[in-house]
Amino acid sequence: MIENIPVLIVLLPLCSALLCLALTAVSRNLGIFAVKLSCLASFVLSCIQLQMVVTGGTIHYAIGNYAAPYGIEFVIDSLNAVLLVCFSLMGFLTILFAENFGNEKRPMLVGAACAETALLITGILGMTSTGDVFNLYVFLEITSLSAYCLISLGGSRGVVSAYRYMLVGTVAATLYLLGIGVLYSVTGTLNMGDMREILDQGGYDGAMLTAMCFLIPAFGIKMALFPFHGWQPSAYTHAEPGSRPLITGVMGKVPALAMFRFVYCIYGTDFRFVRIGLILLGIFSVFGMLYGSLMAMGQTDIRKILAYSSVAQMGYISLGFAIGTPIALAGAFLHMLGHVFMKGGLFFCTGAIRYKFGTVDINEFGRIYKKMPLTCGLLTAAALSMIGIPPTAGFFSKWYLALGAAGQHEWIYIIILVISSLLNAVYFFRLIEKVFIRQSSELRTRWESEVLELPLTIIIPVVICFIAIFGLGLFNVRIVDILLMTLEGVGL
Repeated sequence: MIENIPVLIVLLPLCSALLCLALTAVSRNLGIFAVKLSCLASFVLSCIQLQMVVTGGTIHYAIGNYAAPYGIEFVIDSLNAVLLVCFSLMGFLTILFAENFGNEKRPMLVGAACAETALLITGILGMTSTGDVFNLYVFLEITSLSAYCLISLGGSRGVVSAYRYMLVGTVAATLYLLGIGVLYSVTGTLNMGDMREILDQGGYDGAMLTAMCFLIPAFGIKMALFPFHGWQPSAYTHAEPGSRPLITGVMGKVPALAMFRFVYCIYGTDFRFVRIGLILLGIFSVFGMLYGSLMAMGQTDIRKILAYSSVAQMGYISLGFAIGTPIALAGAFLHMLGHVFMKGGLFFCTGAIRYKFGTVDINEFGRIYKKMPLTCGLLTAAALSMIGIPPTAGFFSKWYLALGAAGQHEWIYIIILVISSLLNAVYFFRLIEKVFIRQSSELRTRWESEVLELPLTIIIPVVICFIAIFGLGLFNVRIVDILLMTLEGVGL
């Protein structure tokens, strides 16, 4: 069984998604339990797989024993092994959290949302694991279709947001297919490693440039990178509340990983047009970091604050790609890992506050820390990490990005990093002020307990995200060392 871990990590959530509705028809909680169990198993297997990669090196798993380049291959290196642990953990926490949101009188609708969440997890884990460019497209579509459904379950405005995202997402998927079609026409293979070997032989510059012109906007749309982010604020704001932490915390990271794979692992830095593409990516990143922060400052709905903040945070990740040194790439992926728990954790807090008080307007948050100390503790930790206050994950990821920029003498990037962090401080300290200092508001409690501030299935994700934010910061050196096992071979 241990040799099949790479595929089991993906198959377990898929099987639970397929069984969820049938099990829900038997018992309301049975389908949810199956999905929770499968996601927990995927997380445990991801941890085992990470240990195998750290001790034994990259894992190549051929689906059905059909060897690459003719068969589909999962390739697990130190980079995506770490990401799989974080993504599967956030998937499990989201399933725990989501069971508190749903219509008790319509259990099949709850089961459908749970099944779609499991499909979203399947797509995310599959995209992270695959070493085949067309298989990446298949998992990308699984991720996108399930996300469209989950966003549409957020109500009438969610339906409009999902429709807008579907239109833009279809354009992105088409661009991606055109890009890999061009590459396939000149290489005759869909395997990433095999494609790299053929392209390294030279003579394909025209096709590679054409494909790059398709692929950069395709990934930019999917990861909500400025200026391709138009669908994102509304979708993040109006998505189904139970699945929102997974959508906001993880979904945009996987296309970013795919962009990295194409630029650094398939094209390589010797391709003469890569540097031009990275300069363009750096420009997008800089404007995204500033635009997202400025737009977030003008919002009062906490969901919109966090949605626009994500535009800025994706800018940090793509900035690391644009700088391109191993240490900057490590900073980008450390920020990606931290952002999973920062942004996912903030949306756990948002959902928890709405669950208890029925509001998302920060002007009504007056001293709610007295009634929700654990939730407000995570909110504060995540906000400080987004700003970049030590010893949180956000501080160290920005530190590595700054080190990478300094090594390349890209001083403008360091200046923008500082300015963007200061802008983050403006709206996040405003949020903290509402929670801790503003005059107490008279919010009516919708859920009351003498023992717990919230149900245990909400408290567990809140506490784990709090621990992860500080854990990623305190143990950043070990994590970066693991990431560099892969990144030192691909950086500029």
